[in-house]
Amino acid sequence: MSKTLDNLMEAFAGESQANRKYTAYAKQAEKEGKTNAAKLFRAAADAETLHALKHFEVAGKISSTAENLKDAVAGETYEYKDMYPDFVKAAEAEGNKAALISFTFAMKAEEVHAKLYQEALDNVDGTEEGFYYLCPVCGNIEKARPDKCSICGVPGDRFIEY
Repeated sequence: MSKTLDNLMEAFAGESQANRKYTAYAKQAEKEGKTNAAKLFRAAADAETLHALKHFEVAGKISSTAENLKDAVAGETYEYKDMYPDFVKAAEAEGNKAALISFTFAMKAEEVHAKLYQEALDNVDGTEEGFYYLCPVCGNIEKARPDKCSICGVPGDRFIEY
């Protein structure tokens, strides 16, 4: 890999993390009633997303939808089969219950994501519109609004429709 490509991918990772960090900061500012700070954090988060997306594009990391779906299946599968199980074990060993719950919810949701990406790949040329419903607590995604989340139990009426 060239130094520039390495730099593009490092910049992509950094800008992506900044987006999530600033989004979290915005939520905290909103909780505290700090509207102007929340707006600034949200604007900066969106700016960081613009930067990340451009770096990713320039790095040549966006392919056809089918190839992107294959990459997504591989990434989600790695997370739920390899990455999160190790994280869960470490959190259990350290007695960190909050991290254990966070990792377990994510691990279970990533397995669902992998299956949904595989379904989309298997149907990549399909034209029938579908909808997806996101649990705002654990990140689970369903193809129909559930009565409650199968992973964390949050009521289905809190799911976000896509």
